[in-house]
Amino acid sequence: MANPHAGEVALMLDGRRHVLKLTLGALAELEAALGTETLVDLIARFEDGRFATRDVLALVLAGLRGGGWQGSTADLAGAEIGGGPVAAAQAAAQLLARSFTVPEARQNDGI
Repeated sequence: MANPHAGEVALMLDGRRHVLKLTLGALAELEAALGTETLVDLIARFEDGRFATRDVLALVLAGLRGGGWQGSTADLAGAEIGGGPVAAAQAAAQLLARSFTVPEARQNDGI
């Protein structure tokens, strides 16, 4: 089960539930993959609705790897995501929010 207080988000991938989490290594991989100057830039893109599909893919991949998943970018790109692209974008946004919000300040975000 995903623990929102630990910054975790759940996502169905090929009919199997996975827990996503942004570890320090996953964050470094994410910055490199997206070529962003800072993670604040990425967060701002999501807050402003200016994110691209590659942002969602890279963020979900980093979260999956942080949660222990061993798949590749190609594996994720070819996977069936429960809820489709909308669920992937929601999971990505929740992952960012949960990773960069102090636990006491988090409110129930619908999960």
